[in-house]
Amino acid sequence: MQGWAYCQRLRRSSLTLGAMVASLLLPQNSWAWGRNAHRLIINKAVDTLPGDIRAFFEENRGTLLQHVTDPLDAIAKNPLERRNDFVALDKYGRFPFEALPRNYKAALTRFGKMKLEANGLLPWQIGVYSEKLTEAFRAGKWDEAKLDAAILAHYVAQAHDPFSTTDNSDGHLSGQTGINDRFGGNLIDRYSSFFPIRPNDASFISDPTDHAFDACLSAHRWLESILLADRNALRGENSYNDDYYDRFYNEAGAILIRQLSDAATDVGSFWLTAWNNAGRPALPH
Repeated sequence: MQGWAYCQRLRRSSLTLGAMVASLLLPQNSWAWGRNAHRLIINKAVDTLPGDIRAFFEENRGTLLQHVTDPLDAIAKNPLERRNDFVALDKYGRFPFEALPRNYKAALTRFGKMKLEANGLLPWQIGVYSEKLTEAFRAGKWDEAKLDAAILAHYVAQAHDPFSTTDNSDGHLSGQTGINDRFGGNLIDRYSSFFPIRPNDASFISDPTDHAFDACLSAHRWLESILLADRNALRGENSYNDDYYDRFYNEAGAILIRQLSDAATDVGSFWLTAWNNAGRPALPH
């Protein structure tokens, strides 16, 4: 019995050490969309929905806005939660990163759990929450559905954030530390009151996880353009002042608006898909 107890303690110690190592390997700023961006996206997503389900989301808009940033609060309490909020695609070779299987079990077999978690699980997390929302709709668990819809929206929004798809999540690899906050936070806080976000109507998604990967790949394509815009905007300046932000917005604003609009479209589409896959139940409102 003593030998068994010792083995158990050793196993727990190994798991704890593994978790600590994985935590250290995670980017320290693995999210770029600020809280205002998430609220903006989820608010616009409601407007993409067809009449069959829009009333339910309209009625619960306040709850959705309140809980869309819950994953950020979870990260603040437990840094290991960062693994669900990003995917460092560039840790898997060159675009389009075909070395990384989209099937989680296949990826796990190829790379192992520690590497996958260190490099982020975002597309698979979207698949998980898409299924959670489907099951909540199917079971008529409306309070669960509201919460799952908000958290799913958070992760779907993250998939459209270019800095959630790279190992250079905060710009430290390119000597542009804080670029994630400047792009996904400060530009929105400064200019969102007058820039147009025009999502398309929500549509059915045949494979949620596969679609999440496509969204991450699409977002990743914009990284070099944003990094270049940041460097150009800072040229001749000693600080990130008003002139810097005006120039940065002039060069990168169109990308920002596109990503926010596409994120809102996809959030609505993931909600619609979960409802369809649940058998299109009548929703309370």
